[in-house]
Amino acid sequence: MAWLWLGLGLAFCVFEVITPTAFVELMMGISAFAVAVISLVVPQFYLQALIWLILSVLLIGLVRRFVPKRTARILQDEVEAETLTQIPAGQTGRVIYEGSSWRARCEDENLTIESKTKVYVVGRKGTTLFVIPTEFGEGLTFHSES
Repeated sequence: MAWLWLGLGLAFCVFEVITPTAFVELMMGISAFAVAVISLVVPQFYLQALIWLILSVLLIGLVRRFVPKRTARILQDEVEAETLTQIPAGQTGRVIYEGSSWRARCEDENLTIESKTKVYVVGRKGTTLFVIPTEFGEGLTFHSES
């Protein structure tokens, strides 16, 4: 029975390398290695499985507590962007932001922003940035709803 747990432990550790899961699979693999040793004294498979389950949950809990959490990169390194294309009122266009092209929409749905206009990034929803012009006047057209 120890070979089964050793194989399971190895499989979980390999899966962690292939598909990182924030150490969850690694902890399950380490638990399986521990149960491989325990299986030499506890011959009942259901007890081994229960020990593996308890060890896995405890180790995952410990890792979550002591390993720092990775946070997503925040889009606030820069707050200015430049339009690559016109952003029509209520529609999307393209801006260059942090060296990459992003889909963008004007925060004010009644404004059209011309291309090559400096804008401020004021928000983001998915892969769409919400922008406002840095200066009102040049490069803007106001559309009223009639």
